[in-house]
Amino acid sequence: MVCHPELTHEVLMNPHTFDKGGPLYDRLGKLMGDGLVTCRQPTHRDKRRLLQPGFRPSHVADYTALIAEEAEAVCDAWPTGQAVAVTEAMMALTTRVISRVLLSDSLDEPTTAEVRDCLTDVVRGLFVRTVVPIDVLFRLPTPANRRYRRALSRLHAIIDAVIAERRQGPERDDVLGTLLAAERGDCPAAAITDQEVHDHLITLLLTGVEAPALCLADAFSLLARHPDAERRLHAELDAVLPGGRRPGPGDLPYLVYTRCVVSETLRHSSPGWLFTRVATKETELAGCRLPAGATVLYSPYLLHHDPSSFPDPERFDPDRWLPGNPTAEQRRALIPFSAGNRKCLGDEFAMVEATVALATLAGRRRLRHLPGYVERPPRPGITMGPRALVMACESPARTTSDTPSSAGSLAPRTTATHRASDSRTAGDPGVGNA
Repeated sequence: MVCHPELTHEVLMNPHTFDKGGPLYDRLGKLMGDGLVTCRQPTHRDKRRLLQPGFRPSHVADYTALIAEEAEAVCDAWPTGQAVAVTEAMMALTTRVISRVLLSDSLDEPTTAEVRDCLTDVVRGLFVRTVVPIDVLFRLPTPANRRYRRALSRLHAIIDAVIAERRQGPERDDVLGTLLAAERGDCPAAAITDQEVHDHLITLLLTGVEAPALCLADAFSLLARHPDAERRLHAELDAVLPGGRRPGPGDLPYLVYTRCVVSETLRHSSPGWLFTRVATKETELAGCRLPAGATVLYSPYLLHHDPSSFPDPERFDPDRWLPGNPTAEQRRALIPFSAGNRKCLGDEFAMVEATVALATLAGRRRLRHLPGYVERPPRPGITMGPRALVMACESPARTTSDTPSSAGSLAPRTTATHRASDSRTAGDPGVGNA
Protein backbone atom coordinates (compact mmCIF):
# COMPACT_ATOMS: atom_id res chain seq x y z
CA MET A 1 0.00 0.00 0.00
CA VAL A 2 1.56 3.27 -1.15
CA CYS A 3 0.77 6.03 1.33
CA HIS A 4 2.84 9.03 0.17
CA PRO A 5 2.24 11.31 -2.84
CA GLU A 6 5.80 11.02 -4.17
CA LEU A 7 5.77 7.23 -3.97
CA THR A 8 2.36 7.16 -5.65
CA HIS A 9 3.69 9.25 -8.51
CA GLU A 10 6.73 6.98 -8.73
CA VAL A 11 4.33 4.10 -9.34
CA LEU A 12 1.98 5.94 -11.70
CA MET A 13 4.74 7.53 -13.78
CA ASN A 14 6.38 4.16 -14.45
CA PRO A 15 3.62 2.15 -16.16
CA HIS A 16 6.05 -0.30 -17.74
CA THR A 17 7.08 -1.49 -14.27
CA PHE A 18 3.72 -0.93 -12.52
CA ASP A 19 1.06 -1.85 -15.07
CA LYS A 20 -2.70 -2.00 -14.70
CA GLY A 21 -3.70 -5.21 -12.97
CA GLY A 22 -4.87 -6.84 -9.76
CA PRO A 23 -8.27 -8.18 -8.68
CA LEU A 24 -10.12 -4.96 -9.52
CA TYR A 25 -8.91 -4.80 -13.11
CA ASP A 26 -9.24 -8.55 -13.59
CA ARG A 27 -12.95 -8.26 -12.76
CA LEU A 28 -13.38 -5.09 -14.77
CA GLY A 29 -11.76 -6.79 -17.73
CA LYS A 30 -14.52 -9.39 -17.78
CA LEU A 31 -17.01 -6.56 -18.08
CA MET A 32 -15.16 -3.97 -20.19
CA GLY A 33 -13.13 -6.33 -22.32
CA ASP A 34 -9.82 -4.92 -23.50
CA GLY A 35 -10.89 -1.29 -23.26
CA LEU A 36 -8.81 1.76 -22.39
CA VAL A 37 -9.15 1.31 -18.62
CA THR A 38 -8.29 -2.38 -18.39
CA CYS A 39 -5.82 -2.88 -21.25
CA ARG A 40 -2.17 -3.51 -20.48
CA GLN A 41 0.54 -0.99 -21.25
CA PRO A 42 1.75 -2.37 -24.63
CA THR A 43 -1.64 -1.69 -26.28
CA HIS A 44 -2.60 1.42 -24.32
CA ARG A 45 -0.97 4.06 -26.50
CA ASP A 46 -2.88 3.20 -29.68
CA LYS A 47 -6.20 2.99 -27.84
CA ARG A 48 -5.70 6.35 -26.17
CA ARG A 49 -4.56 7.99 -29.40
CA LEU A 50 -7.78 6.83 -31.07
CA LEU A 51 -10.10 8.18 -28.36
CA GLN A 52 -8.21 11.31 -27.30
CA PRO A 53 -9.54 13.76 -29.96
CA GLY A 54 -13.07 13.60 -28.58
CA PHE A 55 -11.86 14.70 -25.14
CA ARG A 56 -9.24 17.33 -25.97
CA PRO A 57 -9.72 20.61 -24.01
CA SER A 58 -10.48 22.49 -27.25
CA HIS A 59 -13.22 19.98 -28.06
CA VAL A 60 -14.58 19.80 -24.51
CA ALA A 61 -15.67 23.44 -24.68
CA ASP A 62 -18.12 22.44 -27.41
CA TYR A 63 -19.90 20.21 -24.91
CA THR A 64 -20.73 23.12 -22.59
CA ALA A 65 -24.09 23.82 -24.21
CA LEU A 66 -24.98 20.11 -24.15
CA ILE A 67 -24.21 19.83 -20.43
CA ALA A 68 -26.10 23.01 -19.57
CA GLU A 69 -29.10 21.88 -21.60
CA GLU A 70 -29.29 18.56 -19.76
CA ALA A 71 -28.80 20.27 -16.38
CA GLU A 72 -31.66 22.65 -17.17
CA ALA A 73 -33.87 19.64 -17.88
CA VAL A 74 -33.05 18.34 -14.40
CA CYS A 75 -34.02 21.71 -12.90
CA ASP A 76 -37.35 21.62 -14.72
CA ALA A 77 -38.11 18.31 -12.96
CA TRP A 78 -37.32 19.76 -9.51
CA PRO A 79 -40.40 21.65 -8.28
CA THR A 80 -39.68 23.86 -5.31
CA GLY A 81 -41.26 23.05 -1.97
CA GLN A 82 -40.67 19.31 -2.36
CA ALA A 83 -37.89 16.82 -1.83
CA VAL A 84 -35.81 15.46 -4.70
CA ALA A 85 -33.72 12.33 -5.18
CA VAL A 86 -30.43 14.09 -5.86
CA THR A 87 -28.20 11.10 -6.55
CA GLU A 88 -30.75 9.57 -8.89
CA ALA A 89 -31.12 12.86 -10.75
CA MET A 90 -27.35 13.26 -11.07
CA MET A 91 -27.09 9.72 -12.44
CA ALA A 92 -29.75 10.59 -15.01
CA LEU A 93 -27.89 13.79 -15.91
CA THR A 94 -24.46 12.20 -16.38
CA THR A 95 -25.93 9.23 -18.27
CA ARG A 96 -27.63 11.58 -20.69
CA VAL A 97 -24.52 13.72 -21.14
CA ILE A 98 -22.06 10.88 -21.77
CA SER A 99 -24.50 9.02 -24.03
CA ARG A 100 -24.84 12.13 -26.20
CA VAL A 101 -21.06 12.58 -26.32
CA LEU A 102 -20.54 8.96 -27.28
CA LEU A 103 -23.64 8.24 -29.36
CA SER A 104 -25.25 11.60 -30.25
CA ASP A 105 -29.02 11.06 -30.14
CA SER A 106 -28.96 7.29 -30.69
CA LEU A 107 -30.63 6.62 -27.32
CA ASP A 108 -34.16 7.81 -26.66
CA GLU A 109 -35.25 8.82 -23.17
CA PRO A 110 -36.58 5.41 -22.04
CA THR A 111 -33.43 3.64 -23.26
CA THR A 112 -31.19 6.22 -21.59
CA ALA A 113 -33.04 5.62 -18.31
CA GLU A 114 -32.61 1.88 -18.80
CA VAL A 115 -28.86 2.33 -19.35
CA ARG A 116 -28.67 4.35 -16.12
CA ASP A 117 -30.45 1.62 -14.16
CA CYS A 118 -28.32 -1.13 -15.71
CA LEU A 119 -25.13 0.74 -14.85
CA THR A 120 -26.32 1.17 -11.26
CA ASP A 121 -26.90 -2.57 -10.88
CA VAL A 122 -23.64 -3.50 -12.59
CA VAL A 123 -21.45 -1.15 -10.54
CA ARG A 124 -23.18 -2.29 -7.36
CA GLY A 125 -22.41 -5.91 -8.14
CA LEU A 126 -18.85 -5.34 -9.31
CA PHE A 127 -17.47 -4.32 -5.93
CA VAL A 128 -18.37 -7.46 -4.05
CA ARG A 129 -17.16 -9.57 -6.97
CA THR A 130 -13.83 -7.79 -6.66
CA VAL A 131 -13.33 -8.22 -2.91
CA VAL A 132 -14.86 -11.68 -2.44
CA PRO A 133 -12.64 -14.19 -4.27
CA ILE A 134 -15.23 -17.01 -4.31
CA ASP A 135 -16.67 -17.23 -7.81
CA VAL A 136 -19.12 -20.00 -6.92
CA LEU A 137 -21.10 -17.51 -4.80
CA PHE A 138 -21.88 -15.49 -7.89
CA ARG A 139 -23.10 -18.45 -9.88
CA LEU A 140 -25.90 -19.08 -7.41
CA PRO A 141 -29.38 -18.02 -8.64
CA THR A 142 -29.85 -15.38 -5.93
CA PRO A 143 -31.94 -12.28 -6.70
CA ALA A 144 -28.80 -10.12 -6.55
CA ASN A 145 -26.88 -12.36 -8.96
CA ARG A 146 -29.82 -12.53 -11.36
CA ARG A 147 -30.19 -8.76 -11.23
CA TYR A 148 -26.48 -8.29 -12.01
CA ARG A 149 -26.48 -10.72 -14.93
CA ARG A 150 -29.71 -9.30 -16.33
CA ALA A 151 -28.38 -5.73 -16.17
CA LEU A 152 -25.07 -6.73 -17.75
CA SER A 153 -26.76 -8.63 -20.56
CA ARG A 154 -29.15 -5.78 -21.28
CA LEU A 155 -26.37 -3.18 -21.28
CA HIS A 156 -24.36 -5.16 -23.84
CA ALA A 157 -27.50 -5.68 -25.95
CA ILE A 158 -28.29 -1.95 -26.03
CA ILE A 159 -24.76 -1.07 -27.13
CA ASP A 160 -24.75 -3.76 -29.82
CA ALA A 161 -28.08 -2.50 -31.15
CA VAL A 162 -26.80 1.09 -31.35
CA ILE A 163 -23.66 0.00 -33.18
CA ALA A 164 -25.68 -2.07 -35.67
CA GLU A 165 -28.09 0.80 -36.32
CA ARG A 166 -25.32 3.32 -36.84
CA ARG A 167 -23.57 1.10 -39.37
CA GLN A 168 -26.69 1.36 -41.52
CA GLY A 169 -27.10 5.13 -41.11
CA PRO A 170 -25.17 8.29 -41.94
CA GLU A 171 -21.82 9.08 -40.35
CA ARG A 172 -21.95 11.15 -37.16
CA ASP A 173 -19.33 13.33 -35.50
CA ASP A 174 -19.17 11.61 -32.14
CA VAL A 175 -17.06 8.99 -30.39
CA LEU A 176 -18.94 6.10 -31.97
CA GLY A 177 -18.37 7.70 -35.37
CA THR A 178 -14.63 7.80 -34.65
CA LEU A 179 -14.64 4.15 -33.59
CA LEU A 180 -16.55 3.02 -36.67
CA ALA A 181 -14.17 4.97 -38.90
CA ALA A 182 -11.25 3.18 -37.24
CA GLU A 183 -12.99 -0.14 -37.74
CA ARG A 184 -13.30 0.62 -41.45
CA GLY A 185 -9.65 1.73 -41.57
CA ASP A 186 -10.64 5.30 -42.46
CA CYS A 187 -8.56 7.08 -39.81
CA PRO A 188 -4.81 7.34 -39.11
CA ALA A 189 -5.03 5.12 -36.02
CA ALA A 190 -4.65 1.38 -36.38
CA ALA A 191 -7.79 -0.46 -37.46
CA ILE A 192 -9.86 -1.94 -34.63
CA THR A 193 -12.24 -4.86 -34.44
CA ASP A 194 -15.99 -4.91 -33.91
CA GLN A 195 -15.40 -6.20 -30.38
CA GLU A 196 -13.06 -3.29 -29.63
CA VAL A 197 -15.74 -0.80 -30.72
CA HIS A 198 -18.10 -2.43 -28.23
CA ASP A 199 -15.49 -2.57 -25.44
CA HIS A 200 -14.57 1.09 -25.79
CA LEU A 201 -18.20 2.21 -25.54
CA ILE A 202 -18.88 0.03 -22.49
CA THR A 203 -15.71 1.36 -20.82
CA LEU A 204 -16.56 5.01 -21.43
CA LEU A 205 -20.15 4.55 -20.26
CA LEU A 206 -19.09 2.86 -17.04
CA THR A 207 -16.44 5.45 -16.22
CA GLY A 208 -18.48 8.44 -17.39
CA VAL A 209 -21.68 8.03 -15.38
CA GLU A 210 -21.40 7.09 -11.70
CA ALA A 211 -18.22 8.92 -10.64
CA PRO A 212 -19.27 12.38 -11.94
CA ALA A 213 -22.80 11.84 -10.60
CA LEU A 214 -21.49 11.08 -7.11
CA CYS A 215 -19.18 14.09 -7.29
CA LEU A 216 -22.13 16.39 -8.03
CA ALA A 217 -24.28 14.82 -5.32
CA ASP A 218 -21.44 15.23 -2.83
CA ALA A 219 -20.97 18.85 -3.87
CA PHE A 220 -24.59 19.71 -3.08
CA SER A 221 -24.42 17.84 0.22
CA LEU A 222 -21.21 19.63 1.24
CA LEU A 223 -22.51 23.05 0.21
CA ALA A 224 -25.66 22.52 2.28
CA ARG A 225 -23.46 21.84 5.33
CA HIS A 226 -21.16 24.81 4.64
CA PRO A 227 -23.31 27.93 4.13
CA ASP A 228 -20.33 30.29 3.78
CA ALA A 229 -19.05 28.35 0.79
CA GLU A 230 -22.57 28.19 -0.64
CA ARG A 231 -23.00 31.97 -0.30
CA ARG A 232 -19.74 32.58 -2.14
CA LEU A 233 -20.75 30.18 -4.88
CA HIS A 234 -24.06 31.97 -5.39
CA ALA A 235 -22.37 35.36 -5.33
CA GLU A 236 -20.16 34.24 -8.20
CA LEU A 237 -23.10 32.76 -10.12
CA ASP A 238 -25.13 35.96 -9.66
CA ALA A 239 -22.22 37.99 -11.05
CA VAL A 240 -21.22 35.72 -13.95
CA LEU A 241 -24.64 34.28 -14.85
CA PRO A 242 -27.19 36.92 -13.82
CA GLY A 243 -30.78 35.79 -13.74
CA GLY A 244 -29.77 32.15 -13.93
CA ARG A 245 -28.45 32.54 -17.48
CA ARG A 246 -27.22 29.32 -19.07
CA PRO A 247 -23.39 29.10 -18.92
CA GLY A 248 -21.45 29.02 -22.17
CA PRO A 249 -17.82 28.28 -23.06
CA GLY A 250 -16.89 31.93 -22.57
CA ASP A 251 -18.09 31.83 -18.97
CA LEU A 252 -15.81 28.99 -17.88
CA PRO A 253 -12.76 31.20 -17.12
CA TYR A 254 -14.94 33.33 -14.82
CA LEU A 255 -16.48 30.45 -12.85
CA VAL A 256 -13.37 30.34 -10.66
CA TYR A 257 -14.99 29.61 -7.30
CA THR A 258 -17.41 27.13 -8.88
CA ARG A 259 -14.47 25.11 -10.19
CA CYS A 260 -12.80 25.41 -6.76
CA VAL A 261 -15.91 23.83 -5.22
CA VAL A 262 -15.58 20.94 -7.66
CA SER A 263 -11.86 20.53 -6.94
CA GLU A 264 -12.40 20.56 -3.19
CA THR A 265 -15.25 18.07 -3.52
CA LEU A 266 -12.92 15.75 -5.41
CA ARG A 267 -10.33 16.17 -2.66
CA HIS A 268 -12.72 15.79 0.24
CA SER A 269 -14.94 13.08 -1.25
CA SER A 270 -13.21 11.58 -4.27
CA PRO A 271 -15.50 8.97 -5.90
CA GLY A 272 -12.48 6.94 -6.99
CA TRP A 273 -10.98 5.86 -3.70
CA LEU A 274 -8.81 2.75 -4.29
CA PHE A 275 -6.82 1.48 -7.27
CA THR A 276 -4.19 -1.15 -7.96
CA ARG A 277 -1.13 -1.74 -10.08
CA VAL A 278 0.90 -4.93 -10.60
CA ALA A 279 4.68 -5.13 -10.75
CA THR A 280 5.66 -6.50 -14.17
CA LYS A 281 9.12 -7.47 -12.94
CA GLU A 282 11.08 -7.62 -9.70
CA THR A 283 11.70 -4.07 -8.55
CA GLU A 284 12.34 -1.86 -5.53
CA LEU A 285 9.96 0.71 -4.11
CA ALA A 286 10.82 2.84 -1.07
CA GLY A 287 13.55 0.39 -0.10
CA CYS A 288 11.22 -2.61 -0.30
CA ARG A 289 11.90 -5.40 -2.73
CA LEU A 290 8.80 -6.33 -4.70
CA PRO A 291 8.60 -9.58 -6.67
CA ALA A 292 7.13 -9.70 -10.17
CA GLY A 293 3.36 -9.97 -9.87
CA ALA A 294 3.14 -8.07 -6.58
CA THR A 295 -0.03 -5.97 -6.26
CA VAL A 296 0.51 -2.33 -5.28
CA LEU A 297 -2.47 -0.35 -3.96
CA TYR A 298 -2.92 3.40 -3.72
CA SER A 299 -5.84 5.41 -2.42
CA PRO A 300 -6.72 8.95 -3.56
CA TYR A 301 -8.95 9.21 -0.48
CA LEU A 302 -6.02 8.44 1.81
CA LEU A 303 -3.71 10.87 0.02
CA HIS A 304 -6.33 13.62 -0.06
CA HIS A 305 -6.93 13.31 3.69
CA ASP A 306 -3.27 13.31 4.73
CA PRO A 307 -2.75 16.35 7.02
CA SER A 308 0.86 16.65 5.90
CA SER A 309 -0.45 17.59 2.44
CA PHE A 310 -3.77 19.20 3.37
CA PRO A 311 -4.00 20.81 6.84
CA ASP A 312 -7.32 20.14 8.56
CA PRO A 313 -8.21 17.62 5.83
CA GLU A 314 -11.76 16.93 7.01
CA ARG A 315 -12.71 20.59 6.53
CA PHE A 316 -14.43 21.44 3.25
CA ASP A 317 -12.59 24.55 2.04
CA PRO A 318 -12.80 25.52 -1.66
CA ASP A 319 -10.37 28.37 -0.94
CA ARG A 320 -7.59 25.80 -1.02
CA TRP A 321 -7.81 25.88 -4.82
CA LEU A 322 -8.12 29.61 -5.51
CA PRO A 323 -5.36 30.88 -7.84
CA GLY A 324 -2.11 31.21 -5.94
CA ASN A 325 -3.25 29.22 -2.91
CA PRO A 326 -2.32 25.57 -3.56
CA THR A 327 1.33 24.66 -3.27
CA ALA A 328 3.08 22.53 -5.87
CA GLU A 329 3.02 19.67 -3.35
CA GLN A 330 -0.73 19.99 -2.89
CA ARG A 331 -1.34 20.02 -6.62
CA ARG A 332 0.77 16.90 -6.90
CA ALA A 333 -1.05 15.21 -4.01
CA LEU A 334 -4.47 15.76 -5.63
CA ILE A 335 -4.97 12.81 -7.98
CA PRO A 336 -8.71 12.18 -8.45
CA PHE A 337 -8.00 11.28 -12.09
CA SER A 338 -4.73 9.38 -11.47
CA ALA A 339 -1.48 10.54 -13.12
CA GLY A 340 0.99 9.61 -15.82
CA ASN A 341 0.04 8.26 -19.22
CA ARG A 342 -2.82 6.25 -17.65
CA LYS A 343 -4.43 9.39 -16.29
CA CYS A 344 -8.17 9.53 -16.98
CA LEU A 345 -8.80 10.31 -20.64
CA GLY A 346 -11.72 12.58 -19.76
CA ASP A 347 -10.24 14.48 -16.79
CA GLU A 348 -10.81 17.94 -18.23
CA PHE A 349 -14.18 16.91 -19.66
CA ALA A 350 -15.20 15.74 -16.17
CA MET A 351 -14.15 19.08 -14.65
CA VAL A 352 -16.07 21.04 -17.27
CA GLU A 353 -19.10 18.78 -16.86
CA ALA A 354 -19.15 19.18 -13.08
CA THR A 355 -18.50 22.94 -13.22
CA VAL A 356 -21.19 23.66 -15.83
CA ALA A 357 -23.72 21.31 -14.22
CA LEU A 358 -23.13 22.77 -10.76
CA ALA A 359 -23.40 26.35 -12.07
CA THR A 360 -26.61 25.57 -13.97
CA LEU A 361 -28.29 23.66 -11.16
CA ALA A 362 -27.20 25.91 -8.29
CA GLY A 363 -28.19 29.00 -10.26
CA ARG A 364 -31.79 27.76 -10.45
CA ARG A 365 -32.34 25.67 -7.33
CA ARG A 366 -31.00 25.47 -3.79
CA LEU A 367 -30.88 22.18 -1.97
CA ARG A 368 -31.13 21.65 1.79
CA HIS A 369 -30.77 18.51 3.86
CA LEU A 370 -34.04 17.15 5.15
CA PRO A 371 -34.85 17.41 8.87
CA GLY A 372 -33.12 14.66 10.78
CA TYR A 373 -30.26 14.35 8.29
CA VAL A 374 -27.18 12.76 9.84
CA GLU A 375 -23.83 12.81 8.10
CA ARG A 376 -22.61 9.24 7.81
CA PRO A 377 -19.09 7.96 7.18
CA PRO A 378 -18.38 7.08 3.56
CA ARG A 379 -19.30 3.55 2.53
CA PRO A 380 -17.05 2.15 -0.18
CA GLY A 381 -18.06 0.34 -3.31
CA ILE A 382 -16.31 0.40 -6.67
CA THR A 383 -16.78 4.12 -6.17
CA MET A 384 -17.61 6.04 -3.02
CA GLY A 385 -20.28 8.64 -2.44
CA PRO A 386 -23.92 9.28 -1.44
CA ARG A 387 -25.88 6.68 -3.40
CA ALA A 388 -29.33 7.59 -2.09
CA LEU A 389 -29.16 11.30 -1.26
CA VAL A 390 -32.53 13.05 -0.95
CA MET A 391 -32.65 16.81 -0.30
CA ALA A 392 -35.22 19.57 -0.02
CA CYS A 393 -35.50 21.84 -3.05
CA GLU A 394 -35.90 25.60 -2.58
CA SER A 395 -36.50 28.45 -4.96
CA PRO A 396 -33.36 30.31 -6.03
CA ALA A 397 -35.05 33.48 -4.79
CA ARG A 398 -34.60 32.30 -1.19
CA THR A 399 -31.55 33.64 0.57
CA THR A 400 -28.71 31.37 1.60
CA SER A 401 -29.09 32.67 5.14
CA ASP A 402 -32.31 30.68 5.53
CA THR A 403 -31.88 28.20 8.33
CA PRO A 404 -31.92 24.47 7.57
CA SER A 405 -35.08 24.17 9.61
CA SER A 406 -36.96 25.94 6.82
CA ALA A 407 -36.89 22.60 5.01
CA GLY A 408 -39.14 21.21 7.71
CA SER A 409 -42.25 22.35 5.87
CA LEU A 410 -41.26 20.49 2.75
CA ALA A 411 -43.04 17.25 2.00
CA PRO A 412 -40.40 14.50 2.20
CA ARG A 413 -41.26 12.85 -1.08
CA THR A 414 -39.04 12.58 -4.11
CA THR A 415 -39.86 13.75 -7.59
CA ALA A 416 -37.78 11.05 -9.28
CA THR A 417 -39.29 7.63 -9.79
CA HIS A 418 -37.61 4.97 -7.67
CA ARG A 419 -37.20 1.40 -8.79
CA ALA A 420 -38.34 -1.50 -6.69
CA SER A 421 -34.94 -2.01 -5.06
CA ASP A 422 -34.51 -0.31 -1.68
CA SER A 423 -32.51 2.87 -2.30
CA ARG A 424 -31.35 2.89 1.32
CA THR A 425 -29.18 -0.14 0.61
CA ALA A 426 -28.10 0.83 -2.91
CA GLY A 427 -24.37 0.31 -3.17
CA ASP A 428 -24.22 -1.89 -0.08
CA PRO A 429 -21.01 -3.92 -0.52
CA GLY A 430 -22.53 -6.99 1.12
CA VAL A 431 -22.90 -10.21 -0.87
CA GLY A 432 -26.67 -10.14 -0.51
CA ASN A 433 -26.87 -6.84 -2.35
CA ALA A 434 -24.21 -7.55 -4.97
